Amino acid sequence: MTNTAIVEETIAFVRETLQGAEGGHDWFHIQRVFRTSLLIAKDEKEIDVLVVSLGALLHDIADAKFFDGDETVGPKLAKEFLTALAIDKKVITHVVKIIENISFKNSLEKGSKKFNSLELQVIQDADMIDAIGAIGIARTFNYGGFKNRPLYNPDIAPNLNMTKEEYKKSSAPTINHFYEKLLLLKDKMNTKTGKAIAEERHQFMLNYLEQFYKEWNSQF
Repeated sequence: MTNTAIVEETIAFVRETLQGAEGGHDWFHIQRVFRTSLLIAKDEKEIDVLVVSLGALLHDIADAKFFDGDETVGPKLAKEFLTALAIDKKVITHVVKIIENISFKNSLEKGSKKFNSLELQVIQDADMIDAIGAIGIARTFNYGGFKNRPLYNPDIAPNLNMTKEEYKKSSAPTINHFYEKLLLLKDKMNTKTGKAIAEERHQFMLNYLEQFYKEWNSQF
């Protein structure tokens, strides 16, 4: 099976699997991350484009937040699918490790040794880029509505020192998520291209928050 055929099979699998998914973690999120990953990969030397493609397409195949926090479901499902395609075991192992290590919440674990690769860095940047800017704001409020969270509560301050478990269990107002994650992502970018894209989206979020507070406080 050619690499193109493998990617096409994977796209079909992901689209079918994510039918009816929450709007911020659906096929269109995957598609954006896939396209952005390939864009970033163009500026990187000695990168495995097949690993980037498969990692981007499968990175959220079973997001733990929709499986009672179980972080093993996604990697297992991806491994089973890729094994059925009979592709190189090294590629499968690499993709599974990407899925296991891509999430922001993993950065909240102190002192633990993490897997790293250029392919992971590229996909991680693409995934973080989709979490910020106009799309990121839309996704954040969509998920907040999905979880029936308040938009904002001035009496509940953001928790800027959360552990991984606190992050996973958080039910804080949606605006808090900007400070607990979104505004932190610009400085977590790995690649030159990722950093450049993130700068503009970060500023957009700052402008949005300024306008939000004006309207919240009835300042006209």
